[in-house]
Amino acid sequence: MEYLAPRDVAFILACLWPAFFFFFFFDVEKYSIEDSFMSVCLQNLLLCSIFFFIIDRVYTLLLLYATGRKEKGDPLNSAIDKMTKKTRDLRRQLRKAVMDHISDSFLETNVPLLVLIEAAKSGNEKEVKEYAQVFREHANKLVEVANLACSISNNEEGVKLVRMAATQIDSLCPQVINAALTLAARPQSKVAQDNMDVFKDQWEKQVRILTEAVDDITSVDDFLSVSENHILEDVNKCVIALQEGDVDTLDRTAGAIRGRAARVVHIINAEMENYEPGVYTERVLESIKLLSETVMPRFAEQVEVAIEALSTSPPQSFEENEFIDASRLVYDGVRDIRKAVLMIRTPEELEDDSDFEQEDYDARSRTSVQTEDDQLIAGQSARAIMAQLPQEEKAKIAEQVESFRQEKSKLDAEVAKWDDNGNDIIVLAKQMCMIMMEMTDFTRGKGPLKNSSDVINAAKKIAEAGSRMDKLARAVADQCPDSACKQDLLAYLQRIALYCHQLNICSKVKAEVQNLGGELIVSGLDSATSLIQAAKNLMNAVVLTVKASYVASTKYQKVYGTAAVNSPVVSWRMKAPEKKPLVKREKPEECQTRVRRGSQKKHISPVQALSEFKAMDSF
Repeated sequence: MEYLAPRDVAFILACLWPAFFFFFFFDVEKYSIEDSFMSVCLQNLLLCSIFFFIIDRVYTLLLLYATGRKEKGDPLNSAIDKMTKKTRDLRRQLRKAVMDHISDSFLETNVPLLVLIEAAKSGNEKEVKEYAQVFREHANKLVEVANLACSISNNEEGVKLVRMAATQIDSLCPQVINAALTLAARPQSKVAQDNMDVFKDQWEKQVRILTEAVDDITSVDDFLSVSENHILEDVNKCVIALQEGDVDTLDRTAGAIRGRAARVVHIINAEMENYEPGVYTERVLESIKLLSETVMPRFAEQVEVAIEALSTSPPQSFEENEFIDASRLVYDGVRDIRKAVLMIRTPEELEDDSDFEQEDYDARSRTSVQTEDDQLIAGQSARAIMAQLPQEEKAKIAEQVESFRQEKSKLDAEVAKWDDNGNDIIVLAKQMCMIMMEMTDFTRGKGPLKNSSDVINAAKKIAEAGSRMDKLARAVADQCPDSACKQDLLAYLQRIALYCHQLNICSKVKAEVQNLGGELIVSGLDSATSLIQAAKNLMNAVVLTVKASYVASTKYQKVYGTAAVNSPVVSWRMKAPEKKPLVKREKPEECQTRVRRGSQKKHISPVQALSEFKAMDSF
């Protein structure tokens, strides 16, 4: 392959110096979501898009140039990799900035309109003009943010719908203001009031259409990540306002928390309609139900109690810890929803999401609402610490993870044989497998678990699932007349209890980090390998328990008959195979094959036969 032409090299040099200058000296994060200069943020984001376009073109030319070189180990390849990583990081920053604006702009979208209408009903034209300016700025902000969301989306049909809805908002804004001015001039006029109501309904309808259209072209994972961070910030603000006795800030911030939580519930409910009902959707919907029906009412009650206590003169005393616990439950509820949504994501998607998500831990340390206060070392999460391990230590962990994955494939093959409807043992085995995968991903600095407290909670969930499986399997063993099968099953259950306890202990060992001479030393590395080994042993015990439970279930059916058992503990039904053609075409060579005499039938143990059976697909 030929080298690049001199004009191409000149183009690279001409483009690189302003691009790198822009990237290294422009700080996207300094423009936070609370920055009042919204237009400055939007302009900078557009400049970032232009920069990314230039980098993409330069990267293409550099790749062409690198493939033309014959020498191996050229530093140009490593430079291309670094540039690719930088552009990927920039893309994540752009997505985060856009989602920040969307999360704030589409929160409480009807407030400016309601304030404008109330001023118009009072007949105060001066206030109407002031609030009309606020309403106009709000409408412009919605349109700008919607167009910004279009600039980072690849959904062409969705982008068309967003731009159309934004155009409707832009044209409807002056009409709503004129209706408010008319009502302010004639506040007693029935016609003016009806006219205002018509435009109010039309505005709310168009804003709802725009909101849904923007939600369709944005990533649910990005939305949940940003919403989780915003709710954490708002919870901290609420606690600070409570401690300082600032009633207005407390009321306003608590309203923002309720609005954000309602948005999360609405969007995730709509997202679950795109999936077939199953274990995944049930778990997500359970998390949503817990947040909306239990957590949020308790939070609203505590906010009301706090506001009433602080509004009296002198302020009355109340249980501050109750308010803090209720606030923390809101954050935990949103985080649990996000974890449930990410259950079916691939490791690559989870890696991108974990890289994209960089939380501000300084904000957490200012209040008593600490979710992992004792797990932070030098401002980093435990997961980030594990990601910074030396390559030698990562290789050791990777070796352990590989052996764990081999054990996981055995469990996948085993549970894929059975229909999980009416079989809670299979459902629990799948849940334990998912949680153990998250824990092993944590040791590699990936996955949804961010700190040691998350790992401890995951170990508790595994222990709870193991206890439920123990209860079900013991009920199966009690009905089994074969003493050998019964003893095998009970022995495997003892292993599950042992390894759950071992996993719980390993999860509580903290990783301590020291920086000696620029080298990162992690003293808790042995705990990481022990955690993976315990998960591997537990996975093996679960596989053996599933097999033994099935064999034990078949024994009492053969001895006593199905009528002798009132109600089986679990229902063992093979998963329906994939649909095949009713008539299979015979190949010519198959028709001419000879029929040979079969060999004698050999006696095979039930466990061995079950191990040889393989399902068509895994869950």
